[in-house]
Amino acid sequence: MQYFVSVIDDEGSPGSMDRRPAISAFNERLIEGGYWVFAGGLAAPEAATVIDNRGETPMISDGPFLESKEYLAGVWVWEAPDLDIVLTLAAEASQICDRRVEVRPFA
Repeated sequence: MQYFVSVIDDEGSPGSMDRRPAISAFNERLIEGGYWVFAGGLAAPEAATVIDNRGETPMISDGPFLESKEYLAGVWVWEAPDLDIVLTLAAEASQICDRRVEVRPFA
């Protein structure tokens, strides 16, 4: 099963920016363990563009969908046979990237 792991940062208490080497080493271990599917960091929320084309004309807005002190800073997609493995990896990921993470299985 595949899992979406959201990395959540907080404007009031941001994670340390010097974590890249540790995150890279963690990613290598994910690859070696066969858990890695995809990962990527995201630009700041101010760089977002929201498009809503549910009406007659598309509405395009600069900035994030929601104004919040917490924001999505990056993502991982992992593949694992069960949630317990993913939760163990997620606890390690949270410590390594110095941010909270949220785990959600793909439907």
